[in-house]
Amino acid sequence: MNPQLSGILFGFAAFVTWGFLPVYWKQLHDVMPFEIICHRIIWSCLFLCLIISFQKRWPEVRQITRESSNLIKLCCSGTLIGFNWFIYIWAVNTEHVIETSLGYYINPMVNVLIGFLLLGEKFNRLQLMAILCALAGVSYSLCAYGDLPLFALTLAFSFAFYGYARKKIKVAPIPGLLVETSVLIVPALGYLVYRQFFFGSLFFVDLHVTFWLIGSGIATSLPLLWFASAARTLKLSTIGILQYLAPTIAFALGVFIYREPFDWHSAITFMLIWLGVFIYCADSIVRTRRV
Repeated sequence: MNPQLSGILFGFAAFVTWGFLPVYWKQLHDVMPFEIICHRIIWSCLFLCLIISFQKRWPEVRQITRESSNLIKLCCSGTLIGFNWFIYIWAVNTEHVIETSLGYYINPMVNVLIGFLLLGEKFNRLQLMAILCALAGVSYSLCAYGDLPLFALTLAFSFAFYGYARKKIKVAPIPGLLVETSVLIVPALGYLVYRQFFFGSLFFVDLHVTFWLIGSGIATSLPLLWFASAARTLKLSTIGILQYLAPTIAFALGVFIYREPFDWHSAITFMLIWLGVFIYCADSIVRTRRV
């Protein structure tokens, strides 16, 4: 298959899967979010071990673990991505799917802002306009409802800081993710054992719940593998546009399937964010063509 076409298919598969993840987490509505995240960490780690074994990349993992500075950094980035996963599941299972989509619409513009503040990168006029549109959308939400879209902002900033952390850690994505989940596996196992003995759990009691909890490792890791394959062949601008598939699908699920509240104040907030997204995508396409 043409490498460009295969890259687009892998990217499409990754972002569409991420977009439909709310449907997956809704199957675990009766399980506490923190218990779900612990299972997600454990089963992701096991699934990644299988992938690393299949790809014969254990020497890369050993090399990472030999460098204490990398381990410390990956502990921090692992904590960030674990926190992001927890907030996402919590938001989905408390009827805030629309707000999760808002967070991932905002995320690329937060990336630009963090690059400016922490990496000394400069943003151009169009990027500044995109950021101001996103800020206007959040500000309007604050004025209309009297509070901030905290789930959206937490998701956007935690994932942006995770991206910043991974940019500073010079390790490959899949071995790095394995180490990140490995450093979290001990507290995750400890919590699950504690909960099983003192509070009880539906794991191994309810077959439906057990199936979905075990599958959370595949649901987490497989799209990351597809994304890594797409990133090797596609331009960043193409990936930048494809990434909006995920929040668009989540938005449609929240409005049309789960019937979450969406009034005209919400519509104005999203219109401002979408304007920022349009400007951001246009800027990415223009800069790619210049290069």
